[in-house]
Amino acid sequence: MLKFIPIKASAGIVGFESPAAEYTQLSLDLDQLLIDHPSATYIGFAQGESMKGDGIFSGDLLIVDRAQEIKDQDVVVANLNGVFVCKKIDKVQRCLLSSSKRFPPYFLQEGDDFQIEGVVTRSIRLHRPFKKQL
Repeated sequence: MLKFIPIKASAGIVGFESPAAEYTQLSLDLDQLLIDHPSATYIGFAQGESMKGDGIFSGDLLIVDRAQEIKDQDVVVANLNGVFVCKKIDKVQRCLLSSSKRFPPYFLQEGDDFQIEGVVTRSIRLHRPFKKQL
């Protein structure tokens, strides 16, 4: 069961205990919250501007699940001719779609080396970059 922490932000009040004090022992496990299949999931960084329309920005963390059934119009990470890409999959037209009109669809052709690596189940916006190298 998901527990939300009901905290209202207020500025300029001093001398009172934090409203979050009673939640210091709350067990919140981000792995359980964000990852459905731990042994089949990996995390990568988005790069580029082609998926902004789906809320995926350059530098975002992508949670990619290899155990998910791939459905038409899913956002996926794929290896296309040796390059990892994050796109929507159009299974009917056999093409990869960006969510920006600046990037045309890529229609898969015979001879393409193409492998779907997994479905993007979640993306996480980083408001500050990591300080340490991953």
